[in-house]
Amino acid sequence: MTDSWVNSAEILGSDLPLELSGTGNRRALLMDALREAVRSGRLAPGTRLPPYRSLAADLGLARNTVADAYAELVAEGWLAARQGSGTRVAERAAPVTPVHRPRTPERVARPVHDLVQGQPDPSVFPRTAWLASARRALAAAPDDAFGPGDPHGRPELRRALAGYLARVRGVRASPERIVLCSGAAHGLRLLAEVVGGPWAAEAYGLPFHRELLASHGVGTRPLGVDADGARVDGLTRRDRAVLLTPAHQFPTGGPLHPARRAAVVDWARATGGLVVEDDYDGEFRYDRQPVGAVQGLDPEHVVLVGSVSKSLSPALRIGWMVLPQRLVAPVVAAKGEREQFSSATEQLTLADFIESGAYDRQVRRMRQRHRRRRDQLVDALHARAPHVRVTGIAAGLHAVVELPPGTERSAVRAAAWQGLAVEGLGDYLHPGAEHASRGPRASRAHRAGAAGGAGNADAVRAAGGADAVRAAGPADASLVPHRDGLVVGYATPAESAYPEALDALCRSLPPAGPPSATAAPAPPPPSAAP
Repeated sequence: MTDSWVNSAEILGSDLPLELSGTGNRRALLMDALREAVRSGRLAPGTRLPPYRSLAADLGLARNTVADAYAELVAEGWLAARQGSGTRVAERAAPVTPVHRPRTPERVARPVHDLVQGQPDPSVFPRTAWLASARRALAAAPDDAFGPGDPHGRPELRRALAGYLARVRGVRASPERIVLCSGAAHGLRLLAEVVGGPWAAEAYGLPFHRELLASHGVGTRPLGVDADGARVDGLTRRDRAVLLTPAHQFPTGGPLHPARRAAVVDWARATGGLVVEDDYDGEFRYDRQPVGAVQGLDPEHVVLVGSVSKSLSPALRIGWMVLPQRLVAPVVAAKGEREQFSSATEQLTLADFIESGAYDRQVRRMRQRHRRRRDQLVDALHARAPHVRVTGIAAGLHAVVELPPGTERSAVRAAAWQGLAVEGLGDYLHPGAEHASRGPRASRAHRAGAAGGAGNADAVRAAGGADAVRAAGPADASLVPHRDGLVVGYATPAESAYPEALDALCRSLPPAGPPSATAAPAPPPPSAAP
């Protein structure tokens, strides 16, 4: 109905009228009026709203119109409804949203709970063990450690890393091939300067990395991602490099399939391209055997990039690149004549921390802690939202909560009004990735060939013949089926805050049901309201 009208009703006998005016759908106008009343403070947190029947009678609306408006505002976090206590204004003074990506101007409040992926709980930094290593390192430090720094990095740390990465990640490298940097982002900047572009990158990944490369004149194009990792069959001779997260695809989860690992190395050998392996949270695995680094397959065509940001703290600003021999001198030259980025004393401390075994103990402790956090997340969702699917849980510091189509943005908004910072899966999608298939034959070919990676022509032919083979060529590897979901980081909250964060997450999720019913969780039956 699209007539123009004005009406008002008293809210529980108060002097606050609810004004509805304008042209359009009456449910939408009612929702706008209620939002504005809450936003302006005329409806304070905790204010009890009238039963939907009463408000419908006062406004001359259908009962279902008011009930649906209440339900949708509950889903968005403006209202709260509990069995037996009616519908009230939610106990939030202002909306809050994820804090680290400035994409929306209305970000005005700090979140109460933080489930944004990206960093460990800073309270668990091993201060006592780190201090012991710092004392030993400083006592044993040579005099040149306090002079101008070598851009290669301290030799003590490069030796310690060479041994650790060989033992834990299957990396093949001498200390001379390791160049220290201030983190993975710094490493990517140096490689962009030395290697040039264009690069291929996984269709789902950190926007910050893509933006960083673009700021250095290196464009990226997307490679499709499926259950077996990146679709490396989409690489071409034009690509100078490919950026991958093989140990645990970020953020969708899962390791790169062995056949695709071999295929991407074959591509690099045949074309002279470079595989840039971001070893993102590769040390944190829970339900699977260790997955070695791709670098171990061919050290001359793969760069391993890593850091201590997830295992210790991003505040340390220590990372590393394990480089092919031909890139060591150019990367060091790009850094400059002196070390400008990482403190020599912290490098020495980390070297002792690794050599003494304290780093291994810290990783084991964090692995146990994160596994317990992950299990709490899975159990909470199983109990309170059994209709959602949780993926990417075998490793890493986050999981993906898959949502019904079309509900991702409303779930993020609902979470914000619960005081919860969490991100949608769509925030990580490469802007050049395709969301829609190219017709049924191409879709069938894409699904048949996705699992096989390179060399999947037989499977593609079975799905659709010669036309499908052509449709599933390299360009098809950029196809990304639309997925709605939340990327839930479970490492950041303190122990005491984590249960409440999970509770806020569960309250934010859409209910089970067909797509038309998933836009908003419904409140308790209106008949329960007084």
